[in-house]
Amino acid sequence: MSYEIVIGFEVHTELKTRSKVWCGCATTFGAPPNTQVCPVCLGMPGSLPVLNEDAFQLSLKTALALNCEVPEISTFDRKNYYYPDLPKNYQISQNDKFLGQKGWIDVDLGEAGIKRIRINNIHLEEDAGKNIHPEGKGHDYSLVDLNRAGTPLLEIVTEPDLRTKEEAQAFMLAMRSLLQYLDVSDCKMQEGSLRFELNMSLRPKGSDKFGTKVEVKNLNSMSVVLKCIDAEFERQSELLDDGGKVAAETRLWDEVAMVTRSMRSKETANDYRYFPDPDLVDVEITADMIAAAKGSLPELPLARRQRFIDSLGLSPYDAGVLTASKTTADYFEAAVARHNNPKTLANWVMTGIQSWLNEQPEDTTVESCPIKAESLAEMVALIDSNTINSNIAKKVFPLMLETGKRPSVIVEEQGLKPMDDTALDPLIDEAIAANPKIAEDIRGGKLKAIGALMGSVMKKSGGRANPDALTARIKQKLGVEG
Repeated sequence: MSYEIVIGFEVHTELKTRSKVWCGCATTFGAPPNTQVCPVCLGMPGSLPVLNEDAFQLSLKTALALNCEVPEISTFDRKNYYYPDLPKNYQISQNDKFLGQKGWIDVDLGEAGIKRIRINNIHLEEDAGKNIHPEGKGHDYSLVDLNRAGTPLLEIVTEPDLRTKEEAQAFMLAMRSLLQYLDVSDCKMQEGSLRFELNMSLRPKGSDKFGTKVEVKNLNSMSVVLKCIDAEFERQSELLDDGGKVAAETRLWDEVAMVTRSMRSKETANDYRYFPDPDLVDVEITADMIAAAKGSLPELPLARRQRFIDSLGLSPYDAGVLTASKTTADYFEAAVARHNNPKTLANWVMTGIQSWLNEQPEDTTVESCPIKAESLAEMVALIDSNTINSNIAKKVFPLMLETGKRPSVIVEEQGLKPMDDTALDPLIDEAIAANPKIAEDIRGGKLKAIGALMGSVMKKSGGRANPDALTARIKQKLGVEG
């Protein structure tokens, strides 16, 4: 049977605050285990939580950017469950009076156009700590690091509106981009500050009934999410084809075997025994708070994309690539501010800079690139002023990546300035002498044959000949007009 994939996501992003959501402990990543803790985040009896105002403001900002309805009153609840990394034995979360609901995000699917993905709700909660399981013989124990416990965690729950792996990838990229533009999270998946939990089911193509949903947790990269989709499609479709039933459960990804494995049966809201947290007051969201949050919203990805098209003359594709990452878009605009040639700069960013990024770890940004925006702008300015040609630029660019030096310095150090007529003439004479038939064809009007002589001269000059000047000089030597 042919099946259709139905996908929804639970997006968890740690908010960019200096302290935790209920206490003043730091949120610095990588600190020694259990050094950023206090009675509140350790769940000690008698300790009382106090809401971090910055965490709430960042959450409100995100809810508005995702076009959510924001209630007048938002409340916090206790979600009861036990894990070693959750010392209170409950998580402070939100059960029904969410910070935002009934929102949406528009996702650019390229040639397929824009697809709107509905947001069911957005709620603020606390992250749990981290269990560490040492590997190797004799390691029959686990360690618990509670530094992360109490870190403000925003959960964004989508409706099951995605139908393909490609749509899922576009959604993840769009959501990460939005959170980066809002500057509410650093979105470093390798550090766990952005996590996509996959909810997926299958149904016969043409059916409007949903199948049984399976949740896959603890996915640490977008590429792993995409692998999970493939693995779950294979597992669920084989199970259904054999007459079996898909169990409602939570599963984990096994990177070695490239399969998902059952973790536990899927809980329902009743299992968590939600009830209002008696230690936290309701939050009244006033019109002034909403106005202030709206006023703090930056230019968002799709709006920036349209501006690049309208104001800078870029193609929709180029504008989409450049604005997908806020840091890349900022880099590009900084380069354009130094040298106003958007199309050429866009090409270098999307090819040279992006190729470098593709070779780095997944969450690397252009901010780490050895070539700064002003250096890239300088290189394009050198090309536009005919100080160097495109062939020389292709030699200069990797040296800029390798050394971090400015292009003008590299050109000077490497002796890469274009050759003048005096230096080119002997090379042109050699090429003509070595290719008399080609020279005669050119004199006879076959101007395309100039390419062969140019290739010979370019090789001998190490690419330092200016193509336009070289073409003109060859024609002059052969007495050809035009």
